[in-house]
Amino acid sequence: MRENHGSAAFCMNHPGDEACNPGMCPDRESNRDLLAHSARPPMPSSVLPSVALAQEPGAEFRCCRGDQASLALLLGLTPPPPRPVPRTGGYSESAMFEGLTVTPRVTGQLLMDPISLQLGTKNQWGWLVSLLSSDPEWLSAKVKFFLPNIDLGSRDEDPDPRQRVLLQLRELHTHGLATWQAFIHCVCMELEVPLELEVQLLSTWGHGDAELAKRYLQQLRTSAQQRYGGELPGPGQPLAFHQTYVPPILQWSRATAPFSTQEGAVPGSPRAEDADLSLQDLFGPRADKGPRVMVLLGKAGMGKTTLTRWLCQKWADGQLDRFQALFLFEFRQLNLLAEAPTLPQLLFDLYLRPEEGPDAVLQYLERNAKGVLLIFDGLEEVLHPHPSGEAAGPEAPGPALALFSGLCRGTLLPGCRVMATSRPGKLPDCLPTEAATIHLWGFDGPRVEEYAGRFFSNQPAREAALAELRANRHLRGMCAVPALCRIACLCLRHLLPDLPLGQSAALLPTVTQNYVQMVLALSPRGHRTDEALRGLGEVALRGLETGKVIFSAGDIPPAMMAFGAALGLLTSFCVCTGPRQQEPGYAFTHLSLQEFLAALHLMASPEVDRDALARHVTLNSRWLLRTKARLGLWDHLPIFLAGLASSACSPFLRRLAERGEAWVGAKQAAVIQALKKLATRKLTGPKVVELCRCVDETQEPELAGLMARSLPDQLPFHNFPLTYADLAALTSVLGHREVPIHLDFEGCPLEPRCPEALAGCGRVESLRLAGSKITARGIYHLVQALPLCPHLEEVSLSHNHVSMATLLGLTEAAVTCPTIRMLQVREADLIILLSPPTETAAELPGLQKCCLTVRDVEMLIAQLREGPLLEEVDLSGNQLEDEGCRLVAEAAPQLHIAGKLDLSDNGLSVAGLPWVLRAVSMCQNLADLHISRFTDCGLSQMHVEPLCELLRKCEDLSQLDLSGNSISQEGALCLVETLPSCPRIREAAVNLGAEQSFRIHFSRQEEAGKTLRLRECSFRPEHVPRLAAGLSQAWHLTELTLSRCCLDLQPLTLLLRLLRRPEGLLRLRVEEPWMGRAGVLTLLHVCAQASGNVTEISISESQQQLCLQLKFPRQENPEAVARRLARCNLETHHSLLDGKLMEMCTWLRQLSLSQVTLCHASCQLLQSSLLPLSELKTFRLASSCVSSGGLAPLASGLSRCRHLEELDLSNNQLGEEASTVLAGALKGRSWLRRLDLSHFPLDDSTLAVLAQGLSHMTRLQSLCLSGDDIGDVGCSCLAKALEAATSLEELGLSHNQIGDAGAQHLAAVLPGLPELRRVDLSANGICPAGGVRLVESLALCKHLEELILSANGICPAGGVRLVESLALCKHLEELMLGCNALGDPTALELARALPPHLRVLHLRSSRLGPEGALSLGRALDGCPHLEEISLVSCEIDDQAAKLLAASFMLCPALEEILLSWNLLGDEAAAELAQVLPRMQRLKSVDLWNNHVPPDAAQRLQSQEPRLDFSFFPNERQAPRGT
Repeated sequence: MRENHGSAAFCMNHPGDEACNPGMCPDRESNRDLLAHSARPPMPSSVLPSVALAQEPGAEFRCCRGDQASLALLLGLTPPPPRPVPRTGGYSESAMFEGLTVTPRVTGQLLMDPISLQLGTKNQWGWLVSLLSSDPEWLSAKVKFFLPNIDLGSRDEDPDPRQRVLLQLRELHTHGLATWQAFIHCVCMELEVPLELEVQLLSTWGHGDAELAKRYLQQLRTSAQQRYGGELPGPGQPLAFHQTYVPPILQWSRATAPFSTQEGAVPGSPRAEDADLSLQDLFGPRADKGPRVMVLLGKAGMGKTTLTRWLCQKWADGQLDRFQALFLFEFRQLNLLAEAPTLPQLLFDLYLRPEEGPDAVLQYLERNAKGVLLIFDGLEEVLHPHPSGEAAGPEAPGPALALFSGLCRGTLLPGCRVMATSRPGKLPDCLPTEAATIHLWGFDGPRVEEYAGRFFSNQPAREAALAELRANRHLRGMCAVPALCRIACLCLRHLLPDLPLGQSAALLPTVTQNYVQMVLALSPRGHRTDEALRGLGEVALRGLETGKVIFSAGDIPPAMMAFGAALGLLTSFCVCTGPRQQEPGYAFTHLSLQEFLAALHLMASPEVDRDALARHVTLNSRWLLRTKARLGLWDHLPIFLAGLASSACSPFLRRLAERGEAWVGAKQAAVIQALKKLATRKLTGPKVVELCRCVDETQEPELAGLMARSLPDQLPFHNFPLTYADLAALTSVLGHREVPIHLDFEGCPLEPRCPEALAGCGRVESLRLAGSKITARGIYHLVQALPLCPHLEEVSLSHNHVSMATLLGLTEAAVTCPTIRMLQVREADLIILLSPPTETAAELPGLQKCCLTVRDVEMLIAQLREGPLLEEVDLSGNQLEDEGCRLVAEAAPQLHIAGKLDLSDNGLSVAGLPWVLRAVSMCQNLADLHISRFTDCGLSQMHVEPLCELLRKCEDLSQLDLSGNSISQEGALCLVETLPSCPRIREAAVNLGAEQSFRIHFSRQEEAGKTLRLRECSFRPEHVPRLAAGLSQAWHLTELTLSRCCLDLQPLTLLLRLLRRPEGLLRLRVEEPWMGRAGVLTLLHVCAQASGNVTEISISESQQQLCLQLKFPRQENPEAVARRLARCNLETHHSLLDGKLMEMCTWLRQLSLSQVTLCHASCQLLQSSLLPLSELKTFRLASSCVSSGGLAPLASGLSRCRHLEELDLSNNQLGEEASTVLAGALKGRSWLRRLDLSHFPLDDSTLAVLAQGLSHMTRLQSLCLSGDDIGDVGCSCLAKALEAATSLEELGLSHNQIGDAGAQHLAAVLPGLPELRRVDLSANGICPAGGVRLVESLALCKHLEELILSANGICPAGGVRLVESLALCKHLEELMLGCNALGDPTALELARALPPHLRVLHLRSSRLGPEGALSLGRALDGCPHLEEISLVSCEIDDQAAKLLAASFMLCPALEEILLSWNLLGDEAAAELAQVLPRMQRLKSVDLWNNHVPPDAAQRLQSQEPRLDFSFFPNERQAPRGT
C-alpha cells in the first residue's frame, strides 16, 4: 500500500505498510519538495483537531506534520477576527480552529502537530491575518522586499483577501527563521499593533527560542517513542518490557490527601481510600492543587521501573499532554558518573542534547517549568545519602542527589513536577514534607487474570492458563508480585501442553521453583547450559558483593553474554559516565534475577564451602540510606538460598553442579541449619517476616514448627508495609503452632488484598490492625477470611479513618458473619469480637460517635433487619435527630433487639420523644432504652403526663435516660406525683443542677416499692405542701432522697408534719449543709414532728445527712403511753419534746449516729427516751465524741438495752477509763449478735472485763476488735472467751500486736468454731511458725471463705508451707497475703494450688518477680470466679504484663485489676487496652504510678476509659517518684 502525498506534506508510516520504512519511501525521489519524513507511528486520535474534512469519494490521503502556516494553507482556513484569549499551560484541539471555515482546496485526513498547539500559536495566527488583511499593499511590499526572487503570480489575485494573506505569510515563514523574525519585527515597528499582540508576537516569533524549544520537545518525544515504544519482543527475549503491560494497584498513602480534595482536605481523609489511581489522578488538571513532588513506594518486583517506562511511552503517544517535556533518570546509572553534573548537563548531556541552542532551550524550560516532568527511578539506590547542600543554581555542579534535592525544593526549575520511585524505608531528608506518597501494591486477582490473558495470545492456551491460576490459590497469590506473575506465566506456557489441571501446585509451589522452571523453560533443548549458567551466577554474585548492578563488557565473558542475551537474562543499554561520555552497559533483567543466579552459584560451586554458604543466610531489618561504600542488594538472596535448600530442587542442583546427592544434600543442610539458628532468636518484626518467607520456601514442616514454637505469644509488627506474600508466609508458619498467639500490625500499611492471606491463620487469637491504613477492599477481604480463622477472637481496626460507606458495609457483614459476636465502633476505635460458629452468641453492634445521619440509619436498618438476634445496639453520639431516632425505634421489633438500644446524644427533641416511646412500646423484647441530650427543651407537666402514659405501655424497657434537659421545680413535682403510679418503674433519679440528669430504671415485673431521688431541686417554701401532698398520694413510693434541695429546718419540719399515708413504709433521706452544724438534739426533735411512726434514725454530721424510716399509719405502743403518763408532771419544754420523741419513736428498731458530738443533754435523751425502747435492735455510735459528762448516762442507757442485737462503738474518742466503763456495760448482753469495738482502747484489765461479757454471748456472730493493741497475753484471754461463741462467723483482729504465741492460742480454739467464715489477722506480727499453725487449724473450719494475713512476717519458705496448707480450704473465696516477703517460690506454689472458688486475690508488695507473676497468670484459667486481683508493686515489666493481659481474658468474672507501682510502659498499657473490650464485666484497671508517659496515658484512657492512670479522678499521670 502506498500513500498519496501532496506537494507540501510529510511522509508518515502507515501501520502494516511495508513502504513505511524511511529507506523504502516510494515518494522520496519523486517528491523533491517533501518537507520531512518521519518513521514514527501515527498519533492517536486524541490529538486530532476537531475539524471537518471534505474528502473526495474513494480517495485516501494521509497528511503529516508541518508548520502552522502550511497547515492553514492546506486547509484553506479563514481565521476569525482578533480577540484576546489567555494563554494556558495546556491546549485544546477543538479550540484551535474555533470559528475557522474550511474550503475544499485539499482533501484528506489531517494529523495536527501537538507541539505547535502547546506553544499557543493559534491565536497569534488569527490576529496577524486579521491585522494584515486591513493593509494588503503593505504586506505585498514586504513580501517583495524579503522574497525578491519569488513571483506569487495568480495566487496574489485570490478573491478572498484572507486566503491571499495566508499564502503570503506561508511563503515568508517557509523561507527561513531569520526572514520570518525580521518580518515580525517590521510588523511591530511599522504598523499600529495592540500592545498585547505585540508582546505575544515578539515572545513567540520575535526570536528563535520558541522554535528551538519546539524542535527539542519534538526531539524528546521521538526519542521516547524509540526507547519505550517497541513492539512485542520475540521468543528469545521473554523478560523484556512489552506492550501487554497491566498497570499495578496505586493507592494514596493515608498521610496524603488526594489531589482532587486538597482544598480543605485533612491528611488521611477516607474520601478516596479505595480508588485505584490512574494517570488522570496523578497528572490531570486537578493534580495542580497537590504537591509538586510525589514518591511511589513499592517492594522489589512490584513494577516501579516498568511503570516509569510505561509513563514515558504514554507521554510519547500524547496521553500526558499537559507536560511538554519528560525526563527519566535511573539512580543506578547516575551513580556511575565520574564527576558531579550541572542541571543542563543532567538534562542535555546525560539524557538528550538539543540539536542547537541548549541555552535557549533551558531558558524555555525554566519559563514553562510547570509543563516539565522529571522522573527518578530507584531513590533507594542513591549513593550520596547526605548531600552537603543543594545546587546553588543551574550552572552549579552537584551530586545527583543534590540536583534531585534542588528540583524537589524548587531551587532548580521552580514549578516543575518531580516523581521518584523507591522501596519502602527511610527516605532522604531532601524530600519536602508535603510530598505526596503513593503505595504501589502490584496485582490483585483481576489484574493477574488480565495479565495472563494478554500474555497468552492463543485462545486455548489462555483459557488453560486462567483455569490453572483459578485452581491454584497459592500460585495466584504469588502472582500478586508483577515480576513473579510474568515468570509464572512463562512457566505455565512451558508446562501447560502436558500439565493436567491443578498440577502446577506441585511444580510451582515456591518463588524459587518458579525461577528454576523459568530457567528450564528458556534453556534450549538438547544443549547443556550448566557451565554457562554457573558462570552467569558467579558474575551475579560478584556484582552483589561489590554493589554492582550495571556491568561493562569486560565484566562478562563473551560466551556468557551471548548465553544471557539469548535467554533474555541480560539487557544492554547505553550508559553515560559523564558529559558526552557514553559506553555500553549490561544488567540482569531484574535485580531479583541477579540474586537468584547468585544463589545458584553459592549452592552449585565447589569453591563455596558450607561455612561461607551459611554466612549468606542473613535477614534484612529495614532499608537504610545507601553509602558510597556499598549498596544493600541482598533482599532476596536468603529467600532463594532457602528455596534451593528444598528437597524438590535437589535434582536440578545435582545436574547444575554435576555432583552427587550427598554433596548437594550437605549444602542444603547447611542452609537449613542456619535457618534453625535464626528461628530460635528474638527478632524484630521485619526480620520475622523475612524469616517466615525463607522457612516457607524450604517446605520443611520441622523447621516451620520450630519457628512457630519459638515465636512469642505477643508478636508485634510496627510501621512497615506488608504485602500479601508477607502475610501468606506468616500464616503458613503459624499453621504449625499449637498455642495461641496475638498479632499486632499497628501502623503497617497493608496491600488491599493482604488480609485474605490470613485465612486459616492457625492459633491466632487476636489481630491488631490499628493504624494499618487498611482500605474498604482490605476490610472486605478480612471479613471473608474471618470464618476460616477458627481461633480468632478479636480484631482491632482502630485509627484507620474508615469511611461511612465502609462502616455500613462492615456492619452488614458483621450481622451476617457467623463468627462475629460484637462490632464496637466509637470515634476512631473499631473492634470486632468473634466466637466460634458453633456458639449461639448474639451480635452487639455499637456505632458510637460515627456521624451517622438519617440517610445512613436507613441503610443500617435494612442491613440489621436481615441479621440474627441482637443483644445490644448502641447508636449514641450520632446525628439522627427526631426522624432518625423514630426510624430506629420503629424498626426495633424487626431488629430483634433483646437487650439495650442506646439513642443518647442524637439531637432528639422533646417533641420527638413521644414518637420514639410510642414506637418502642410496640417492641416486646427491648429491655433497655437510653435517650438523652435533648436540645433547647424543658420537660414540664404537659410532657410528664403523656410520658408516663407511654411508659406504662413499654413493658420490656429496663432503663430510660432523659438526661440533659432543663427540668424545672414544677417538672420535678410532677414526677413525684406521676412516676410512682407507673407499675414497672423501679427507680427514678433527677438532678436539676449543672449535671441535668434524668434517668428511669424499670423492672421486668410490677414493683411494689419504688425509689425517687431528687437532687438540687431548689424547692421554695410554697413548694413544700405540694411535695407533701404528692408523697402522700404516691403510695407505691418506698424511698425518697432529697439532696441539697434547699429544705431548711422549718420546711423539713413542715414536710414531716404534712406527710401522711394510709399505710406502708417510707424511707426519707435528706442531705442539707445545715445538718452538719445543727446538732443531734435538733435533728432528733425534727424527727419528733413526723406524722408516722419512726422505725429507723440515722444521723451523720460529716455527711450532713438525716435518714428516717416512717411507718404508716401511726400506732400507739402501750409501753410508750405508760412512759408518757409517768413524765406528764414534767412541764419543761425539753421534757415535752422528749415525750413527743418517745411517742413517735416507739417502734424504733435502728438508731445510727456517726461522726457526731454527744453532749450531756444528748446522752441523757438517749438514756431516757431511745435506748430503753423495747423494739430497738441496732445501735451504732461510730467515729464520734462523747463528753465526759455524757459517759455515765450513755453507759446506763446501754445497760438497759436488753433486746439489743447489734452494737457498734468503733472509732470513738474514748480514754481507758471510759472504755472500761462501757465494756462493763456489756455484761449480760447475751442477745448480741454483732459487736464492733474497733479502735477501742483495750488494755489487759479492760480486755479482761470484756472477756467476761463475751463468755456469755453465745449468739455472737461477728466480733471486730481491730486496732485495739491486743498482744499475745490479751489474745490468750480472748481465746478462752471465744470458746463459748460457737455461732461466730466473722473474727476481725487486724492491726494489733499478735505474734506467733498469740496465733497459736487462736489456732487452738478456731477448730471449735464450726461456722467461722472470715478471719482477718492482717498487720500483726505473725511469722511463719504461727502462720502455718494458724492455717492448719483453719483448714478444719469447713466453711472458711475469707482469710486475710497481709502485712505480717511471712517469708518465702513460710509462704510455701502456708500455701500448701491452704489446699485443704476447699471453700476459700478471698485470699489476701500482700505485704509479706513471699517471693516467687510462694507464687509458684500458689499457682499449683489456687482455690477453685477464689473471687479475690491480693498479693500487693509481696516481692514477686516477673516469673512469679507469670506463673500466677498462667494458672488463672483455673479461677473462673475471680473478680478482683491485686499485683500492686510486684516489679511487673512490659513483657510480663503483656502475657498477664492474655491471662486476664481467661477470667470471665474479673471486675477489677490493680497493677499500680509496677514497671509497665505504654506498650503494656496499650496491650491491656486491647483486651479490655473482650472483658465485659471489668470495671477498672488501676495503673497509676507506672512508666506510662502522660500523653500516652491520656490517649489510651480516651480509647478505653476503664484504664485508670491517676490516683485522683481527672488528675494527669504524674512522673514516677513524685
